[in-house]
Amino acid sequence: MIEISGQIYQWNDPLILLIGGAALVVLAFFLLILRATGQSAKATEPLLREIGSLGQRVQYLSEGQERLSGGLHHVSETQTHSQTAMLQLMEKRLMEVQRGMTESLQGTSTRTARSLGELQQRLETIDKAQANIEKLSGNVLGLQDILSNKQTRGAFGEIQLNDIVHKALPSDAYSMQVTLSNGKRADCLIHLPNPPGPIVIDSKFPLEAYEALRRAQSPQELTDAARQMRVSVKAHIKAISEKYILDGETADGALMFLPSEAVYAELHANFPELVRDGFDAKVWIVSPTTCMATLNTMRAVLKDARMREQAGAIRATLRLLHRDVELVVDRVDKLNTHFNQARADLEGIGTAAERAGKRAAKLDNFDFEELAPESAPPVIGKQAAE
Repeated sequence: MIEISGQIYQWNDPLILLIGGAALVVLAFFLLILRATGQSAKATEPLLREIGSLGQRVQYLSEGQERLSGGLHHVSETQTHSQTAMLQLMEKRLMEVQRGMTESLQGTSTRTARSLGELQQRLETIDKAQANIEKLSGNVLGLQDILSNKQTRGAFGEIQLNDIVHKALPSDAYSMQVTLSNGKRADCLIHLPNPPGPIVIDSKFPLEAYEALRRAQSPQELTDAARQMRVSVKAHIKAISEKYILDGETADGALMFLPSEAVYAELHANFPELVRDGFDAKVWIVSPTTCMATLNTMRAVLKDARMREQAGAIRATLRLLHRDVELVVDRVDKLNTHFNQARADLEGIGTAAERAGKRAAKLDNFDFEELAPESAPPVIGKQAAE
C-alpha cells in the first residue's frame, strides 16, 4: 500500500502501475543518457529536451492523479451521502409499511373476531333449527305411525273435527259421538232447527288409496290406484248415506269430513265424478277449511232460529224497556221542574242580596255631623217638656 496526496492506493492499482511505468521509462532514458555521454553535444541536447518533456509529463500525471484523487473523494462523499439518504428513506418506508401492516393485522384480527362471533351465533341458530327439525321429524314420524293404523287414523280425524266444531259453534249447538235410533254412532251431530233438522258429520280418511296414487310411477300403477280411490270414496259415501240420513230424525243430507286438504284437492281435481256421486247421495264432502266455512253458515242459521224462538220474549222485554224509558222521561220532567224552581229561588236570593248590599253601602257612606236641623232626631223626656 502507498499513500499519495492523502489517498491510499494498492500496489496493483492502475494509477500506481502508470506512475511506475513512467518511472521506469525515466530510468531507461537516464541510462541511455549515461551511455551516450560520450556522444556529441549536438546529440545530447535533443535528449535533454526529451527528458525535460518527460518530466513535464510526469508532473502533469501527478497533477492529474491529484485531481483524480479529489474527484474520487468527492464521489465517495456523494456516494456516502446518497447511501445515508437511501438508508433513511428505506427505514422510513419500512416503518410506514410496518405500521400499515400492524394496523391491517389489527383490523383483520378485529374483523376475524367479529366474523367468528357472528359465525358462532349462526351456528347456535342452526343448532336450534336442527333441534327443531329433529323434533319436527319425530312428530312427522309419530304422525305417520298414527295414520298407518285405521283406528288411530279415525281418532285423528275425529279429534280434528272436534276441534273445528268447538271453534265454530257454541257448546249447546252440537254433540259428539251420538248414537242414533238405528244404533249407528255418528262422530258429530249439529242441532239445526227444522228445516233442515239435525245434520250428521262423519270423519273419513282414504289414506291408503291416496298414498298409492302418490306412489304410482307406471300407467298401470296409476290406473290401479285411481280405481282403489274410487272404490274407497264410493264406499264411504254409501255408508254415510245409509247410516246417518234418517227420515224424521236427521236432515236429508250429511257431511263427510276429510281431515286432509290434499285428499280433498285431489278429489276435486282428478275425481270430479266422486264429488257428483256425493251430491246425488246428499253426502257433501268437506275439508277442514270448507268445514269451518260450512259451520259458520250453520252458526248464522242457529242464531236466526234462536232469535225467532225468542221473539216473544224479546217483544215483552222491549215493552218493559219502553215503560222504563217513559218512567225515566217523567222523572226527568219532574226533576227539570225542581231545577226551574230552584233557579227562580236562586235568582230571588240574588236580587235580595244585591238590594241589601246597596243599602249597606248607603249606611256606610252616611255622615251624622252634616245632618240638617229639620232632620234632627226628636227630643225625649225633660227637654221635650221645656
